[in-house]
Amino acid sequence: MAKDEGKLSFEKDEKVLCYHGPFIYEAKILKRERKEEEGEEPQESYQYFVHYKGWKQTWDEWITEDRVLKYTEANLQKQKQLKELNSKRKPSRPVSTSALHDSTESRSRKRNRDSSIDKARLEEEIKKPDFKLTIPDSLKGLLVDDWEHVTKNRQIHELPREVTVDQILSDFKQSRSDKGEVLDEYIQGIQLYFNKTLHTQLLYRTEHEQYDQLFHEQPEKQPSSIYGAEHLLRLFVEMPSLVVETNMDSDTLLDVREKLEATLRFIQDHEQDYFMNDYQNSHANRRRHVFGCDATKMARILLLARCCVVVLFWLLFGGVFLCR
Repeated sequence: MAKDEGKLSFEKDEKVLCYHGPFIYEAKILKRERKEEEGEEPQESYQYFVHYKGWKQTWDEWITEDRVLKYTEANLQKQKQLKELNSKRKPSRPVSTSALHDSTESRSRKRNRDSSIDKARLEEEIKKPDFKLTIPDSLKGLLVDDWEHVTKNRQIHELPREVTVDQILSDFKQSRSDKGEVLDEYIQGIQLYFNKTLHTQLLYRTEHEQYDQLFHEQPEKQPSSIYGAEHLLRLFVEMPSLVVETNMDSDTLLDVREKLEATLRFIQDHEQDYFMNDYQNSHANRRRHVFGCDATKMARILLLARCCVVVLFWLLFGGVFLCR
């Protein structure tokens, strides 16, 4: 029997546990909907749009109700046991297909195939290398200096930069001997990551007003054609957490890491060309320094001025009121 809308097993914004591949993960239900399945006897099913805790939004997905579990101690224990079981699981022997002819055995073969796929995915995940980038010390120092300028001194870069992210990546491409489709895809991937993550992950709070103004005036522009080396470095700091959430196999991950570290070494070799000390005060900082003081000092000055006006008024007109 179909459920009424009010009797759905899971509510919007409810914390749940969800099957994803061979594991169970914590998730949150963002949406839910009733769906009628076609067939001789139409049946209603329910699906949920979930966000996995700690995962990027690109992994948000619609899933069927049979993949969702209540967030209970019993199911948390099931999650733990499943993780331990999969971590110890060994590849099974190939299943013989000589006797698998009838429909029951056909369904069994499908289950075995699905299980083999899950095991293959699990084994690939285990084989994946830890994705850590080696950032040269001199570039780390530049990152720290940039952080102090922007967050402590409330300064921003003059934009557009003379040497943009696009130009740096083009220079790197020209320096490589392995020009070809693979290198082109790598360059395009870095540009895509930069343009997609700049506003949400790479900018400091002080820089958002400048960003909004720039892209209000030039909405057709891409960030990689405006920002420069400092912001590109911030992307490289974030790359390990971005890349590990992709479906790249271990060989591809190693190749990407090699290219990322080669790009970092190239940027280090051209520090003098790409990093300019061209900071300017942000709009908020300029407002703070119009009178050479911050908002708190300004409030005190205004209060003192108001008191002076009251005293002056009393000195000038107080005697007149007393005489009356």
